[in-house]
Amino acid sequence: MQAISFSDLPLIEPIQRAVRAENYTTPTPIQAQAIPHLLAGRDLLGCAQTGTGKTAAFALPILNRLATERHRPAPRGGRALVLTPTRELATQIGDSFRSYGRGLGLTLAVVFGGVGQQPQVRALARGVDILVATPGRLLDLTNQGHLRLDRLEVFVLDEADRMLDMGFIHDVRKILGLLPKRRQTLLFSATMPADIARLAEGMLTDPVKVAVTSVSSTAERIEQSVLFVDQANKRALLGEVLKNPEIRRALVFTRTKHAADRVCRQLGSIKVAADAIHGNKSQGARQRALEDFRRGRIRVLVATDIAARGIDVDGVTHVINYDLPNVPESYVHRIGRTARAGAVGAAISFCDAEERAYLRDIERLIRQRVPVVPDHPYAAQGVQALETPADAPNAAARSRRPGGARRRRRGR
Repeated sequence: MQAISFSDLPLIEPIQRAVRAENYTTPTPIQAQAIPHLLAGRDLLGCAQTGTGKTAAFALPILNRLATERHRPAPRGGRALVLTPTRELATQIGDSFRSYGRGLGLTLAVVFGGVGQQPQVRALARGVDILVATPGRLLDLTNQGHLRLDRLEVFVLDEADRMLDMGFIHDVRKILGLLPKRRQTLLFSATMPADIARLAEGMLTDPVKVAVTSVSSTAERIEQSVLFVDQANKRALLGEVLKNPEIRRALVFTRTKHAADRVCRQLGSIKVAADAIHGNKSQGARQRALEDFRRGRIRVLVATDIAARGIDVDGVTHVINYDLPNVPESYVHRIGRTARAGAVGAAISFCDAEERAYLRDIERLIRQRVPVVPDHPYAAQGVQALETPADAPNAAARSRRPGGARRRRRGR
């Protein structure tokens, strides 16, 4: 079957121009499957994570609807609401709406906590066409009478499983109670635990179901490796790994905020340009670090799982798991920050003796063994290397640099 192009989709010309300006030609699988149904006004349940083109899949139809059925939003009201778990993701979704909707004359506000609310209150006073928000600040504004949601036309719940992980599910239910019964509703989640499935059943009406790249299979297109190392040697190993010039832009994950700061200081001491983002950083500091990483002013961004949710930066060549996560799904979310839009990427994991159980859980989830790099300067003594899976002969025994990926040309 011949692949469709964006020009085949019934999007109005100003949006088509914006799409061409972004150099989009062929929709991603979730865009091709979702956009026609959303343009027809259907509810949608999407199983997809960041990096699949999800934002454009819902933003383009919303913009098309609001621009063709144009009317003024009610004072202190909104026509479309996108609810998302983190400030970074809210900001990035807002930027996408601005890019795709330029020339349409629609109004947009992005609201989240951690900053003063008065500019957000002023932005909402006359009403907005599109509101992107995090749950806590949204409820604050509604409770104070600065925002009404009773005339909402479209509601998008993004990253629903992360909402659950971060303890926002009760806030989400409160927000659902403020919405009109008659609306178009979209729910996106990278995984579909029972709580999210029940939530979806209660909030969606006869939804179209779209699933692309299950969480367990996302890892298959990323070159993975694991290095066994004693905890005390992890910092030295990271310095060694980063000597590889192929690591042009690396995202390093730690389990805790304090570890992120320690790793960042250690990288500074060896003259590696780095910064950290985590929950203890101010919003301004997080945004500056992310922008420095995006523009190449720093080579390494050190992050915790919650802070990194929503990071969507092109050209991340490597993800390094300085600490393995204790939730296996988080591993897939982490390494999905590389190998985006068809590019090649590598994921390197450090594993100490106490993290072996985490590694086994990860391998069960992704249904494959992670190849071991045995010959590095800080190899843990007495650690029994995992067997190489039968369907990947010699995968662990290949000659590699500690930096992971074999030298090869990388594409976009």
